[in-house]
Amino acid sequence: MTTTITLSPIAYVKNMRNDMSDDHWGNVLSEITIVDELPEECIEGIEAYSHLEIIYHFNKADESKTMKGAAHPRENKAWPRVGIFAQRKKDRPNHLGATIVKLLSRKGRTLIVSQLDADDGTPVLDIKPVVKEFLPQEEVKQPAWVSQLMKDYWK
Repeated sequence: MTTTITLSPIAYVKNMRNDMSDDHWGNVLSEITIVDELPEECIEGIEAYSHLEIIYHFNKADESKTMKGAAHPRENKAWPRVGIFAQRKKDRPNHLGATIVKLLSRKGRTLIVSQLDADDGTPVLDIKPVVKEFLPQEEVKQPAWVSQLMKDYWK
């Protein structure tokens, strides 16, 4: 059974990135501005949190490149072929991204954040405060190739 889900952006990202590249996100500061259709009070109290989880849509992804099966991450044959749900590639079914960001400040309807790997104009679908009790209570495990892939991501 297929269910249709319709979502509307709750905010948009504004920053200096516009190239959908995979690395060097470390110095990017972003503004997340809540849409006018939502009241400003929807982010009331958010300043009490240090980090937020941002769920967004890869709106610039090429639909013809959507991956549903398995492939080498970044087409690198040195890394194992893994399924789309075993990697964080933008070319996934639904084109959803999720990143935990650092909340730097709030100015009215706008949140200033760092560590957001979304291009300028990206639609935000949800914002959740990071609550430590929802984070893993044990050590996070990942394959070695992921650390290789991520070595320049936040530089």
